[in-house]
Amino acid sequence: MTYFTKLYHPPGTSPGTLTERVLPTTGEVRINLIDYSDSNFIEKQLATAEDCLPFLKQPTISWIHIQGQATPKTLQEFADIFSLHSLALEDILNTGQRPKVETYDTQIFAITSLPVMLDGVTISEQVSIFTGKDYIISFYTGTSDPFEPVRKRLRNHSGKIRSRKADYLLYCLLDIIIDEGFPVLESFGEQVEVLEEELLEKPGRNTLRKLHAIKRELLLLRRMLWPQRELLNKLIRDENELLHEDTKVYLRDCYDHTVQIMDLLETYRDMTASMLDVYLSSISYRLNDVMRVLTIIATIFIPLTFIVGVYGMNFTVNTNSPWAMPELNWYYGYPALWGLMICIAAGMIIYFKRKGWF
Repeated sequence: MTYFTKLYHPPGTSPGTLTERVLPTTGEVRINLIDYSDSNFIEKQLATAEDCLPFLKQPTISWIHIQGQATPKTLQEFADIFSLHSLALEDILNTGQRPKVETYDTQIFAITSLPVMLDGVTISEQVSIFTGKDYIISFYTGTSDPFEPVRKRLRNHSGKIRSRKADYLLYCLLDIIIDEGFPVLESFGEQVEVLEEELLEKPGRNTLRKLHAIKRELLLLRRMLWPQRELLNKLIRDENELLHEDTKVYLRDCYDHTVQIMDLLETYRDMTASMLDVYLSSISYRLNDVMRVLTIIATIFIPLTFIVGVYGMNFTVNTNSPWAMPELNWYYGYPALWGLMICIAAGMIIYFKRKGWF
């Protein structure tokens, strides 16, 4: 996950400007439409924005989903049909926006962040949603469609979704976006468990790299998910004729999910921070353990080195001095010296063990 993911216009650009220059390399843009009521259901793929006009004249709910990075031309076509605000279009084009909600005269505009685990790395995909009286327009920059469960419920007429207004469909989309945080955090939980075992067994530099990677991704994930609590809180508290009171009950449940996700996220952040302390303590303990062993070995060899140094002096037998070294010509001098050094080393080892030094 990169630190800076926001696209932006050059400083000084007029507000609401839509230009191709800021667009990344994208694949094919698909426009899918689902038009439904309690008794009718139509699903089709559109070629242009104008293809949705016949459905807007019917007393049904229309959900238009644009998959991929929409071009300025496509955005402008939808803006002409649905009277979308130019600043909102700019936010859709310049992805990486902070999650937020804006209320216009006849629309609610929301930007959310969808966490996706891709090849072991967490990335954020922007989802932009316009909500009107009888329509929803959603823009998703990713390659896969996260809203297939909602489509399946609409096709099978399961649950309340086809008997409710467009605001309930907005809740269903927000609920999927929020709940996508749970499997991502579950993956982080598994990584944290593996690192805990690795810390207790044999931590190394690779362990430290993994810890820093997890801490970094959790930090960026928090920056991505935290504002969505404010988004839902604003939808629940603000009075808006597009949001019915019975739908706000479901939005409050969605808000509870954001609270749970943030609690898990903060828990994992605290765990990784404490694991870093454990890592440093473990490395310090291993260093102390190695130094203790080396110190014991050096201590054992100190008296042995002293003895060898004394008898390594070239003072042979001198009959004229009582302080000569008769052991040099003694028949058992060499094995006796070895026996003495072995006894000294063994005695020191026994003494160290009784003291509990190793």
